[in-house]
Amino acid sequence: MAQTTETVTRTPAGQPRTPRIHRAWFVAAVTFVTIIGAAAFASLPGLLIEPLHEEFHWSRGTIGFAVSVNLALYGLTAPFAAALMDRFGIRRVVAVALTIISAGSLLTVWMTAAWQLVLFWGILVGLGSGSMALAFAATVTNRWFVARRGLVTGILTAAGASGQLIFLPLLSWLVEQHGWRPAAVTVSLAALAVVPFVWLLLRDHPADVRLAPYGGEYVEKPAPVTGAARRAVTVLLKAASTGPFWLLAGSFAICGASTNGLVKTHFVPAAHDHGMPVTAAAGLLAVIGVFDVVGTVASGWFTDRFSPRRLLAVYYALRGISLLFLPMLLAPSVHPPMLFFIVFYGLDWVATVPPTIALCREHYGEDSAIVFGWVLASHQVGAAAVAFAGGVARDVFGTYDVVWYASGALCAAAALMALVISRPRTEPVSLAGA
Repeated sequence: MAQTTETVTRTPAGQPRTPRIHRAWFVAAVTFVTIIGAAAFASLPGLLIEPLHEEFHWSRGTIGFAVSVNLALYGLTAPFAAALMDRFGIRRVVAVALTIISAGSLLTVWMTAAWQLVLFWGILVGLGSGSMALAFAATVTNRWFVARRGLVTGILTAAGASGQLIFLPLLSWLVEQHGWRPAAVTVSLAALAVVPFVWLLLRDHPADVRLAPYGGEYVEKPAPVTGAARRAVTVLLKAASTGPFWLLAGSFAICGASTNGLVKTHFVPAAHDHGMPVTAAAGLLAVIGVFDVVGTVASGWFTDRFSPRRLLAVYYALRGISLLFLPMLLAPSVHPPMLFFIVFYGLDWVATVPPTIALCREHYGEDSAIVFGWVLASHQVGAAAVAFAGGVARDVFGTYDVVWYASGALCAAAALMALVISRPRTEPVSLAGA
């Protein structure tokens, strides 16, 4: 039964505590703010393609490659970061990750060669952002909540969209009026500003403050898990022997290809190709962020009540249909059909995350955060492939149309993959100890 604010929580000493608002909600709030601060770096790549192309004469494929390295490392780092959080604690890992993001973004200000873009933005920011990936939200949710997990997952997932909403208009204005360097500095400062909040307010486990998780019974804080890298790989090998893992990973790779890799990276330059000002195109992405918050929180609520398999199938099918229409909607100015696409697509942007996490939890139990980290890695590999392929397609064909159509078709395949994910026959067990 869900725990309310009046529920008595028993501490290990047996003394009742009756917090008016459970501490888990404050932890969720700090996590939300942290993800918002870190989201600034995710808002910038699509705004950098044209300025870097004009200043350094780098091809869009070259710039897309740096973005693809960033996206790939974002995903591949996530499962190791989840294991490191079990070893060293959430607070330490996230604080270090934010510092690395800040340093990587700041160093781009002085770059003069394409390899430096790959090193600073691709590798450093990729590694830091990977530790701030959705596996962070999954770890917080798993530790601090038993009830309302779907809703909290939706809220924390929406934090990234909220960060996009906050930073995109500002960053696009900075790029338009003052160049890309002040925008890179802004990203650096935003990531660094969140570090004190994480260190002072975030806690690793409910037992740290002698509380039970929200909606659950009190449990002692587990001992630190050594061998983080080994555990991450062990969980991967065990999960990879099951069919649901490959269906989840494959569908989520298509999710990444059709969102971060395609729309977030290439929508602004594609709209600019049709004569739309950069600030207007960036504003449309920000509007996607507004409706993404609504769609993701609603998806979390739906996930607590409906089959996550059917939800995923519906989300992917609707996304694919919308992408097939996009090439016909791009124009020099914003018009009602384009606004309809933005609202429709925004509601679906990362609505796939809560049901995907729920399916990982259903199949893989206490190792679900690490398994989701690997599923997220596939998401980012898909995103990286399309970030690079989109830039190459634009260089070769002079248009992005072929990539929009291909992504729409892939979303149809993802919908079918979601429908055939089986239900677990037994209770999930620890994969690391299997």
